[in-house]
Amino acid sequence: MDDVSSSQATNQENFRPGVRIERSAHPTDLPAAEALGFGRCFSDHMFRAQHDENGWRDAAIVPRAPLVLDPAAAVLQYSQCVFEGLKAFWSSEGKVRVFRPEFHARRLGESAKRMCLPQVPVADFLRAVFALTRVDERFVPHADGTSLYLRPTLMGTEAFLGVRPSLAAEFFVIASPVGAYWQGGRRPLRIWIETDLVRAAPGGSGAAKFGGNYAASLLAAERAKAHGFDQVLWTDARAHTEIEEIGTMNVFVRIGDTVVTPALDGTILAGATRDCVLVLLREWGVRVEERRITVAEIEQAHRSGTLTEMFGTGTASIVAPIAELGLGAKEIVVGTREEGDLTRRLYDAIRGLQRGTLEDRYEWLVELPAPG
Repeated sequence: MDDVSSSQATNQENFRPGVRIERSAHPTDLPAAEALGFGRCFSDHMFRAQHDENGWRDAAIVPRAPLVLDPAAAVLQYSQCVFEGLKAFWSSEGKVRVFRPEFHARRLGESAKRMCLPQVPVADFLRAVFALTRVDERFVPHADGTSLYLRPTLMGTEAFLGVRPSLAAEFFVIASPVGAYWQGGRRPLRIWIETDLVRAAPGGSGAAKFGGNYAASLLAAERAKAHGFDQVLWTDARAHTEIEEIGTMNVFVRIGDTVVTPALDGTILAGATRDCVLVLLREWGVRVEERRITVAEIEQAHRSGTLTEMFGTGTASIVAPIAELGLGAKEIVVGTREEGDLTRRLYDAIRGLQRGTLEDRYEWLVELPAPG
């Protein structure tokens, strides 16, 4: 067995003494790039660590296997669970790099606070992600448009039916080689504006990457798909007049020469790709506004011919163009229904940064540390 510990941790909130590695005795065949899709194939190993009143323990990379949970575990009974999603890529120099891992580590910490789960220190989050990626490096696909998607998850595991924070928790990381997120590949999307169901309300859990948020979103998404749309555009809980997110993505609207995205007001998840887009747009001299934007403003821009582009952003889809919106019996066409120039430029720039074909001036890519 290997050990990736660099030093003995002294803080009880750190993995102690390091990360043990147990390699699978039954390695699986690598899937073909064209068969990947999103989240259907998995690597051979997973990271696991347990938390109790004494802190983190038993950190290990082990063969991927089903979890054993008590039926009364907090994650099963009360959905006490948060997660992250980030990607690893082969660079043009033949090195594996992880995109914005520290951003995701810190966001997991914020989500954990909201759900009364223990903190995973940033350094240990990185250690877990890097160790698993190193062990399963062969699962990082090489083909264009592919990557290794990493899913860190933190959950309450105590068997107790009283409603209070779990006294036991597990942090685990699994990995999935992925291709295109959207069925049929990347294309302009049709989006339904949801004015009945609610994704998040002020004071709720919308800003946390919390499993329950996603379960609650499924009905609206299924209704939209039944009417021929790809996803929903959520509106505010108070009056359903302001837009918030598209499914699991942040949303951007280009009206004339200005790009507008909803401000982070506590109901919207702070996306890593959202942050990348804001940095790039401002660097390119594009006027950007983070503020409330209403459905009525979008309709008016459509009527005046200034609604030139809309797109969603997220780790899985990167930058996804939007062709049209559905609102009751209305159809709101975005631009020419084709991907806009700015949308494509952003997609190409972020893909280039991830692949290492463009200079990473922002230090968003982190190369895997050397083994040992």
